[in-house]
Amino acid sequence: MQESKKIVVLISGSGSNLQAIIDACISQQINGVISAVISNKADAYGLTRAQNANIQTHVVDHKAFDSREAYDKVLADKIELHNPDLVVLAGFMRILTPEFVQRFAGKMLNIHPSLLPKYQGLNTHQRALDAKDKEHGVSVHFVTEELDGGPVVCQAAIEITAEDTADTLAARIHTKEHIIYPLVVEWFCDNKLTMDNSLVFLNGEQLEATGIRYAE
Repeated sequence: MQESKKIVVLISGSGSNLQAIIDACISQQINGVISAVISNKADAYGLTRAQNANIQTHVVDHKAFDSREAYDKVLADKIELHNPDLVVLAGFMRILTPEFVQRFAGKMLNIHPSLLPKYQGLNTHQRALDAKDKEHGVSVHFVTEELDGGPVVCQAAIEITAEDTADTLAARIHTKEHIIYPLVVEWFCDNKLTMDNSLVFLNGEQLEATGIRYAE
């Protein structure tokens, strides 16, 4: 049995994806341990989820810093205290500086509620509806300096119905998020997943630009 990986999770809100990853670590789906959960907001419910699981928590409040660069340096130093193998962004609502991204290149994952490269940024569910798309979904990707532009590892899709609203899409996509994010973390912690020169390899084979399409 290979040594379990150390994971640091960054959050800003309720932490539902954090909970999915905590549960997958407890069930040993993921061969890893969450060393710390860090939030930029002291009232993030995800901190409570972490404390309930006896995981160390930190708050690094972005409002206490006069620049993005100053904040990211302190945040990166706090992360490195835990010497993580993997940094997981789980609803961390901050745009990261190039210096921060470079510091954790190849070992930082994010989840984004669209079928990338469609709808980078915010309001993805409404944008999919406005475009009259037939499907919508979620992507897990490695983080690079381009916002929501890093190479995709895995996607899950849902069919958009005539009755859907932005809220119903969000709820349905959440269920997919809670499946594929732990799955990708599992691959990374099993040394199956790597990024090299912005290319993603799973079990030594290069993935397509949109990664693996998860199908139940």
